[in-house]
Amino acid sequence: MPRDEPTRRDYVKYGGLALGGGLLAGCAGTEGSETTTSPETTPTGTTTTTETDDSYSVTMSPMGEVTFGAVPQNVLAGSTNYLDITAALGHGSAAKSTSNPSTTTPSLRYYYPKLDVSTDWLDLEKVGDYGKEVLYELDSDVHFVDPAYLSSLDAWSDADIREVEENVGPFFGNMYSRKHRQPPEGYRDSYQYYTLWELTAKYAEVFQAQERFERLSDLRASLMSDVRSELPAENERPTVGMVYPRLSEDAFYVHKLNQPGYFFAHTRPLRATDVFADIQTSEYGGKLVDYETMLEADPDVIIMNHGISSYYDVPKVKESIRTHSVGSQLTAVQNDRLYASGNPRQGPVMNLFQLEMTAKQFYPDIFGAWPGYAADTYPDIPAEEQLFDRQRLADIINGEA
Repeated sequence: MPRDEPTRRDYVKYGGLALGGGLLAGCAGTEGSETTTSPETTPTGTTTTTETDDSYSVTMSPMGEVTFGAVPQNVLAGSTNYLDITAALGHGSAAKSTSNPSTTTPSLRYYYPKLDVSTDWLDLEKVGDYGKEVLYELDSDVHFVDPAYLSSLDAWSDADIREVEENVGPFFGNMYSRKHRQPPEGYRDSYQYYTLWELTAKYAEVFQAQERFERLSDLRASLMSDVRSELPAENERPTVGMVYPRLSEDAFYVHKLNQPGYFFAHTRPLRATDVFADIQTSEYGGKLVDYETMLEADPDVIIMNHGISSYYDVPKVKESIRTHSVGSQLTAVQNDRLYASGNPRQGPVMNLFQLEMTAKQFYPDIFGAWPGYAADTYPDIPAEEQLFDRQRLADIINGEA
């Protein structure tokens, strides 16, 4: 539904990179401002000033260079990780819409109430699907959605993507870093993968929140330094299986615990022994196995992916596994080390909590026992057993650090 009348984005310029290279994203409520900004150059060196004093550009695969006229005030955050990144950088109020709040926000509602920060931004408008008409109606300053992913959908052509970039706002997303899956054919030669914290650094440039990002990164580095200094020798670490239970199929969808991608940013750093390290995975990075295969692998610890994501009933699933004729024989079940794990579609705040959670699930003798599953909120952990400072994190998000 193209518009006939001029819009605030009619001055979009193309830079010739990928589909959306060189796009200038106009932001509601910022036109006519007398405030000028000279963005700092980040360690990656990708933020640059452009044609006017208050515009700046950020470069990220697969979009190439995207130029912003001002810090975005109306964001479509397509997935949980984008919402978490936006809020962690102090711009939660800019997140106005998401793909489906019933699946994207439960994990955020699980963690953020443990911090002294606003959660009003979690009341989001539902997109439902990524149809062009919907994006025109939302009129977002920027869409945190991967254009490579959109190009794989039947409803989207390259021309459609360019049209929305020009008439509404640019796309700025990188979905295939999640599991290092192969992107659509037109993007394979140039697509770049990023870690969770490299991605967060890119969005910090979008929001001109580089200093806040550095403080978040320092907090995470401190946590990881403390954890890694306490890890036992490799031959003393537990064997672990990461699964997504499939009760209807009497099976488990398993992932390699330590493979690349931000999907594994809460498990890979903890260096446990993966019982499924040698499996042949599908295109989507996992494999369906039956109970007999699970018993043959028989890990010391089993973590259930998306356990806090409201994707399934955790108590019901655990009971089903415990009462199964084969499941009841699993060492992890017998030793009560069958755990609900985090949401791998994570941003920086979720990652900090989920690193703490996973460290306690893998190494309770070192980092303190995991309190167990709580349906609605991250469980209370005594201050002396917390692996990162909640108040410090809240202060960073609130801009008070």
